[in-house]
Amino acid sequence: MRTIQYLFLFLILPLFFACGGADKIVVEGKVSNPGNVKVVAFYEGDRKLDSVYLSDRDRFKFEREATQPRLLSIEIGKNKYPVIISPSEVLIFSTDLMSDPEQYEVSGSDLSIALKEFTPLRQKKTAVEDSLQADFLRQIVDTSEKEIDNLRAEYLSSYKESLRFYTDEAVAFANRQPNLAGFYAMSTLDPELAEQELIQYSEQIKDQFLDNRTVSQFKEEIEKLKKLAVGQSAPEIIAYTPNNKTVKLSDFRDKYTLVDFWASWCMPCRKENPNLVRLYQRYKNKGFDILGVSLDDNPGSWMKAIGDDGLVWTNISDLKAWSSEVVLDYRIKGIPASVLVDPEGKILAKNLRGKELDVFLQTVFE
Repeated sequence: MRTIQYLFLFLILPLFFACGGADKIVVEGKVSNPGNVKVVAFYEGDRKLDSVYLSDRDRFKFEREATQPRLLSIEIGKNKYPVIISPSEVLIFSTDLMSDPEQYEVSGSDLSIALKEFTPLRQKKTAVEDSLQADFLRQIVDTSEKEIDNLRAEYLSSYKESLRFYTDEAVAFANRQPNLAGFYAMSTLDPELAEQELIQYSEQIKDQFLDNRTVSQFKEEIEKLKKLAVGQSAPEIIAYTPNNKTVKLSDFRDKYTLVDFWASWCMPCRKENPNLVRLYQRYKNKGFDILGVSLDDNPGSWMKAIGDDGLVWTNISDLKAWSSEVVLDYRIKGIPASVLVDPEGKILAKNLRGKELDVFLQTVFE
């Protein structure tokens, strides 16, 4: 009888441990020439999962229970490397912090290998951004504030045009990789440059990756973005003029209305005001209006700025500053910010300033 019991344990224990291994993700790695780096950290989105020490031989091992593929970042020093690990896989990772810390090698995970194919594209994007910024900084040396503002507008326009390739390539990669590798590529896009692409992708994967925390957060963010997307109805705004008169955004139907979020203490906002005054005077008789929405909390400073800058259009505020409901409703993370609303109350464009706003209004009214 005891022999049968031992035989049963001999047969069942390997099965038990095999199931346990199938519910784990494992990363084994080597960091050549780590220098002062002693720790390797693992992130899922912005959340730090764990960290492990490098051994005397510059190796590390990370294990964690998992029942589904996980999209993680391996942080080593100042560098982060995206990987995707599925249960029962052992990902083998290596990099050399001296020769080229941006390069790395992976094996043991098809999704991580696929994801590595996207790395050169991200590096190209970074190179383009660095080049544009360096060119901008070189041009603004010994120039006036007005010239800097014009150059900044040109820089933003060039940035959008130059980064179009990255959006197109990320979408193409996601189409080739209908998995977490494709998701990672799409998650790196800038919502201001790829709003429609992100909304379309989120709709495409709405029934996929349902138990993945990172993907769920992405979908939630895109749902918020969707509410403020071009073509959507602009959320209602209700606040008060300096004379305590209640004004609503819906009062401006039948006009093209620029909703300008600003504050008296915001110097970039104040610098943009002369441009808004000029455009208002040019187009006010053609169906253009401005609704200034201030994030001030000091009525005196707010009203003084309105007078000093000659803001003759309707100005409103609830004087709650960053606690104002409009901050949440319009997802305002910084000012100046704006939305251009068409006569039907739908969002036509967002965050247009300077020359870019001028050109856009020309296409509408001229």
